[in-house]
Amino acid sequence: MTVADQISYYGDRLAILAHHYQADAIVDHAHFVGDSLELARRVTELAAEHIVFCGVHFMAESAAILARPEQKVHAPVLEAGCVMANMAPASLLAVVLARLCQSGARVVPLTYVNSSAAIKAVVGRHGGAVCTSANAPRMLRWALDAGDAVLFLPDANLGANTARVLGLPHTSVQRLDLRASGNHVPPAQPSIRVYLWPGCCAVHHKIRLADIERLRRHHPEARILVHPECRPEVVAASDGAGSTSYLIREAAAAPSGSTLAIGTEDNLVQRLARRHPEVTILPVRQVLCSNMAKTDLAALQAKLAELEIAHPVRVDAKTAGAAREALERMLAACASGA
Repeated sequence: MTVADQISYYGDRLAILAHHYQADAIVDHAHFVGDSLELARRVTELAAEHIVFCGVHFMAESAAILARPEQKVHAPVLEAGCVMANMAPASLLAVVLARLCQSGARVVPLTYVNSSAAIKAVVGRHGGAVCTSANAPRMLRWALDAGDAVLFLPDANLGANTARVLGLPHTSVQRLDLRASGNHVPPAQPSIRVYLWPGCCAVHHKIRLADIERLRRHHPEARILVHPECRPEVVAASDGAGSTSYLIREAAAAPSGSTLAIGTEDNLVQRLARRHPEVTILPVRQVLCSNMAKTDLAALQAKLAELEIAHPVRVDAKTAGAAREALERMLAACASGA
C-alpha cells in the first residue's frame, strides 16, 4: 500500500502532524502542518485515535502528554532527537534551581518547548511553564511577573533575544556557567532578572554575523529575517526575527518583485521560495536539521503499516502530570492574552 492508501484506510482514526522543518514528502501527507505551539494546541482538539507526529522526539512526547487516554501518539523514528534538548538534563536543572533559590528568591523556570518531558516536569513542579519561539515574549513577561527572576532554558540565544524584545537591560541578563555539574552556580542576585541556560540550536547557531554581512554586500535590496534561535548578534543585524509562523506570514505578505533572505532550516526556506515565485527568497545560510531529516517517507510508511500493533510514545504518569502543568500554563496564558 502507498502512504496515501494507508491514510485512506485509517480515515478519521488517523491524524498526521508535521513540523514546518519536515521535507515536502512528509508535509504533503500531513493533515496538519505547524510550529510547536500550533501543533501543541491541535493535539487537544483532535478526535483521531492515532496521532503520528513527524518531527523530533520531544514534540511527540509533548503530544503524548496532552493527548487523551484513549489516543495513541506515534513517532515514525524514535531516534529523531534534538541536540538542544539534550543540553539540559533534568537532574542538573534541579541542582541549578536549588542553588539559585538559596538566596530566598523566587526563580521561575521557563523552558522552551524544545526540551524533554523530564525537563518540563521539573519546570512544572517549580511553578514554571513552557514557551515556544512564537510566544516567548509573552511567556517571559508572564514568568517575570510571577517571580523575582527567571531561569530560561535550554536555548540561551532565544532567551537573550527575547529579553531584548522586552527591553531588559543587558546587565540584568546573565548566562550561567554550568561546568562542574552546576555546583558553583551562585544564589540569585537582585540585579539579575533572567538567567540563561547555556544551550543552543545546533542548526540556527550555525548562522553567523558574516552571513548577514555577505548578504548586505551581494543583495543590498534584500530584507533579512531570521529565527530567534539565531545568535543575538545575527538577530540584531537582521531586519526582523520571529518564529516559523512569523517567517511564513512575512513571506506571504512580501511585495511582488521584492527579495527576502530567511535564516532558518532550509526545508522551510525552499518551500517558501516555491510557494511564492513572485518573490526572490534566499537562505541566509543553508542549514539543515539532520534529526528532522530522519523522518522520511519510508519511515512514515513503515510506521503506518504497523500502527495497530506499534508501541506508542509514552511518558510515565508522574512525569506526564507535572509536565502537563507546565504545558497547560502556557496554553492558558496564551488563550487569556496574559
